[in-house]
Amino acid sequence: MVTMMYNQTVGILVGGGPAPGINGVISAVTLEARTRAHKVVGIYDGFQWLMRGDATHTKELDHDDVSRVHFQGGSILNTSRANPTKKPEDLQRVVATLDELGIGYLATVGGDDTMFAASQVAKQAGGRIRVCHVPKTIDNDLPLPGEIPTFGFETARQLGSDLVQNLMEDSRTTGRWYFIVVMGRSAGHLALGIGKSTGATLTLIPEEFPGPIRMATVCDILEGAILKRTALWNRLDGVAIIAEGLLEHMAVAELEGIEGVRITHDNYGHLRLAEVDLAYILKTLVEHRFAARGAPITVVHKNIGYELRSAAPVAFDCEYVRTLGYGAVEFLLNPPESVKQLTGALVALINGKLDYLDFAKLQDPATGKTRVRAVDIGAPSYKIAREYMIRLEKEDFTDNEKVRLLAQSASSEKQFCSADEFRNRYLYLTSDLKGCI
Repeated sequence: MVTMMYNQTVGILVGGGPAPGINGVISAVTLEARTRAHKVVGIYDGFQWLMRGDATHTKELDHDDVSRVHFQGGSILNTSRANPTKKPEDLQRVVATLDELGIGYLATVGGDDTMFAASQVAKQAGGRIRVCHVPKTIDNDLPLPGEIPTFGFETARQLGSDLVQNLMEDSRTTGRWYFIVVMGRSAGHLALGIGKSTGATLTLIPEEFPGPIRMATVCDILEGAILKRTALWNRLDGVAIIAEGLLEHMAVAELEGIEGVRITHDNYGHLRLAEVDLAYILKTLVEHRFAARGAPITVVHKNIGYELRSAAPVAFDCEYVRTLGYGAVEFLLNPPESVKQLTGALVALINGKLDYLDFAKLQDPATGKTRVRAVDIGAPSYKIAREYMIRLEKEDFTDNEKVRLLAQSASSEKQFCSADEFRNRYLYLTSDLKGCI
């Protein structure tokens, strides 16, 4: 086996959106690397300056810089979505600038996009730079084994649940509905975690739709839930948790056809979901439906996401990131024999033990990009969550008295809805939606 020769400085950078626990990783990596007599350089703003060949936006980190930052939200090194993989010359400049800084070991902190960039840096360096990626995202969508969360997720779920509890009480007190869209670009983990933990009326995630999603179908599900809650429990209040990732599965042409919607993309080619106010769109469309039948309702729209990302981490994440930071240093400076041949890997805590996952095995062979971990809707966790939701189900349409009550709730002095009309209108929501959405 050929022994690789590395420069001795450890570098660390953060990419993507903020997540609770970033500073804990920076602290753990710095303290452990310095204990092992290695200089540590913090690189500001992700890959942004490295891509320009600028080595000045850096800082040597010592004990006093990081000893207590693990309690803080945000990132002391900032972060950015700068993408060094779009142009070969950018990636070349990144590696050349790392060489200039004497960095032979690089810890990257980020989500799927940053991990892909880290894998390409390791590849471009050709063995000169050893790279370890620490998985960070409140979306919890990196392909870690089993139920292992990405750091930041547990804090985001806790804070999101606290916020939704308050909104649920407001909903009950004022007799109105809340449509709450929760951050999560590609997967519904955070929305489902918040919805299930709070006992929200219903939660909608993209994984439950087998194909492209139509806005009208989402409105039908929400409208059906409102009618069912009114018909069977005489309740005018409710809270719907909606994953913003639904937008990723909607046709751009349909979104562009909505007044006020502007479609833009980030440096990694992703739709900028925050630019599309899904909560307001759904509120407006559903309110119009009830107003048209002469039974107006009030829906309050709310987005939850940015207020979660830079929160102070809960104890779970404080502890978790210290382990991951230590593990990153182990891989960089003293790798186990089983992974010594790898120049790049993701650090993970699996069954209580540190493990290192080859970047290549985490990539989608079709796209070459990092695989996304979706919610498994066949797993007990999702099935149990679904049992406690209030939404139209198959059994609602096999009970004639239920159908009568549901049709009655959809009627008004202005518009009558018969049981057969209700069946024809909403029954499709209880079957495989493929082809209907």
